[in-house]
This record gives sequence, C-alpha cells and structure tokens, in this order.
Amino acid sequence: MCAQVMVADDDPRHAEGIRRYLVADGHEAVVVHDGQAALDTARRLRPDLLILDVMMPGLDGLQVCRTLRRESDVLILMLTARSTEDDLLVGLELGADDYLTKPFSPRELMARIRTLLRRSSRGTPGLAGRRTRQIGRIGIDLAGHHVTLDGVRIECTRGEFAILAAMSEQPDRVFTRAQLLHHTRGIDRSSTERTIDVHVANLRRKIEADSRRPVQLLTVHGVGYKLAAA
Repeated sequence: MCAQVMVADDDPRHAEGIRRYLVADGHEAVVVHDGQAALDTARRLRPDLLILDVMMPGLDGLQVCRTLRRESDVLILMLTARSTEDDLLVGLELGADDYLTKPFSPRELMARIRTLLRRSSRGTPGLAGRRTRQIGRIGIDLAGHHVTLDGVRIECTRGEFAILAAMSEQPDRVFTRAQLLHHTRGIDRSSTERTIDVHVANLRRKIEADSRRPVQLLTVHGVGYKLAAA
C-alpha cells in the first residue's frame, strides 16, 4: 500500500536515506529536522505514519509523541540511540506504536513500516468470529479498529488495541506475555515482554474505574493476563 510518511530526524543524511527507501517502496515521504517542525507538519499533513527520532533540537521526539497522541491516532515509529530497556519503554508509555534502536538495517526499518501499515489498514489479523465484541463494559470493533467503554469511544494505540482484540476472542482465558507480544508486534530482538506490561498499565488507566484494583483486565500472577467476561 502507498502511504504518506513523515520522517523527523535532525541528521539530514540519515533522514534522506530513510526518505529514499520509503520512496523506493512506493510511499510519499516528507522530511523535517526538528521537533517543532515535526509537530506543525504532522498537524498540517496528517500523515499515515510518523518516523520520529527521539533526540532532536527544541522539542524532542518524546515531547512530540506525547502531544500528537493526545490529538490523533497517527502511527508513530520511534528511533532511539538509547539502549536500556527502561528508556526504550518510555516511548511506548507515551503512545508510540513501535520503536527501533540505532543502528538498524534499512531492511528491518522497512519491515517494521510494512507491518504497522498492514495492521492499520486491515485491523488485527488472525482473529476469528464476530467483528464487534462486547466484553462487560468494553466494546471492541475489529472492523472499525476502535474501543468503547460504556458506549463512549476511548483512544487506544495499536498495540493496546491488539491486546484487547486478542483477549476478547477468548474471554477469561489467561494469555502469557509472550503470546500477547506476538499479537502486538511479533517477537524480535528489540521487543520484550515488559512491553506488554506497559500496554496493560496504559489500558487499565483507560478502562478501569480504579487502575490499581482492576476488575476486567486482570493479572494472573506467574502466568500473564486475562480479560474477565463478567
């Protein structure tokens, strides 16, 4: 599929290299070199995907991600030179859909981009049964790719949606972190099972009356998580 992609990176050579790969893969690509330009251009163009470097002058990538996630559901793929697990998870906590640590290969970058765009256009793959599900207070529209709580739509990242969609297929079944990780992005060298804990914590803040005492998105200690039917 052809998508409009925005690249925000303060290294002109690096950004231009990414742009060329995007164009060669059939996409439209726009490049900016600082955080404020990324924010302004994303608001104006409304791209399908934003490739966002963390370290930029002015507003950094994390600030841009935080702001845009409050305003839209644009796909965000973050690029970071930070290698510790806690640093890598910060972007996901702010609502990024995926991240890559530098250095990375162009093939890996393009594979991540194709996966994000494919899941965005087709919804979560591999799910059987009805396209709309109601689990307690939570409504999950697989075709429309959105979630409601007591009939009111709530904003979820694609990772959060993928977790709910997977668990809603079999309410009360316990899913391991590894199983949920497969639904969100597949298992690769940069993803960890702690990613799932971040998504679950974010979801609880959105769907539970008290995220510290959840009644629907439950922890099964030593195993994983389940979505309670009642």
